Amino acid sequence: MSERALQATVFVVDDDEAMRDSIRWLLESVNLGVTLFSCANDFLESCDPGQEGCLLLDVRMPGMSGMELLETLKSSGILLPVIMITGHGDVPMAVRALKHGAMDFIQKPFNAQELLDRVNAALKLDREQRQRRREIGRRHAQFACLTDREMEVVELVVVGNSSKIIAKRLGISPKTVDIHRANIMRKLDIRTVAELVQLRLGLQDS
Repeated sequence: MSERALQATVFVVDDDEAMRDSIRWLLESVNLGVTLFSCANDFLESCDPGQEGCLLLDVRMPGMSGMELLETLKSSGILLPVIMITGHGDVPMAVRALKHGAMDFIQKPFNAQELLDRVNAALKLDREQRQRRREIGRRHAQFACLTDREMEVVELVVVGNSSKIIAKRLGISPKTVDIHRANIMRKLDIRTVAELVQLRLGLQDS
């Protein structure tokens, strides 16, 4: 894969050619990768959920509107941070977009630094979210390596049971419970019960 393919990309979806060109010039002047689209459908056809970046999206466009594209991305599980581009009369719509998952909105006319600040914040958010999803995936894979009995022990440990109580519940000896606990800690690469509780509860919420 090329360095360009790995680079985070700012996707710009706006039917105004002059606006697209202006944004591209600004972003490329600070060495950000930019890909332009004149309509929402063109963006959807080429959208790769694995590509890092963010989306600058005009609220009002012919055909599929920015709001409709935002809702389509959400329903498709595409988690790219979205900054809505709005005119003065579109502010209420932009606020509605925030409630539907947009990260931010910026009102035309905007100054260069304001746009760059918001784009950089969106790119930072995307990196953090992708890192978190990778970590969650790694932790789920670790839990998948536990045996059914080890998972039973995990669930009983997490709610505060001692080895003695767990042994009674499962019909095994406390020593066997301690062996299971040691194996669980090793497989999950953790050292304390507090870490186990935090990890398990965190995955339940993810």
